[in-house]
Amino acid sequence: MKERVSFLIILFVIGIGAHQLKAQSQVDFGVKGGLNLTFFKVAEGNFGANPETATGFYGGLFTDFNIDNNFSIQPEILYIVLNDFNFMNAPIYAKYQVGDNLYLSVGPSLNYFFDFFTNKFKIRGDIATSYNITSKIDLHVKYTLGFQEITPNGLFVGVGLKL
Repeated sequence: MKERVSFLIILFVIGIGAHQLKAQSQVDFGVKGGLNLTFFKVAEGNFGANPETATGFYGGLFTDFNIDNNFSIQPEILYIVLNDFNFMNAPIYAKYQVGDNLYLSVGPSLNYFFDFFTNKFKIRGDIATSYNITSKIDLHVKYTLGFQEITPNGLFVGVGLKL
């Protein structure tokens, strides 16, 4: 419980800071959430014949720092709930516009597992794509690849809303 309260305080502070930055520069701030599928007992990058899958949900905040018209840096902080365990996922994306309203993002993903592993901190790699339906709403899909066999891989499908 203490960890969850700390997480909510961190989200609040990040939200206030991002809102202040938005007023001063080319920064977008928003919320996102959706469905998460996590694949366990998977050899690195290989789904295998019968991977164990857990279905859950995620929600969190993102900030998009626009570098130029086609490139931005987008850090996120997401809280993920899967069956009996929860974790935080904090990717830092290099986001590039590859087409009209279509974006490709790639970057490291910092993860903290509250109640699953002995070694609770894991680094994974993310690749994502998003499509802006409107200037405020996007649909996104991302795949998170664990670099160690014990680190689960994940597929995220959701919606983002710029505030």
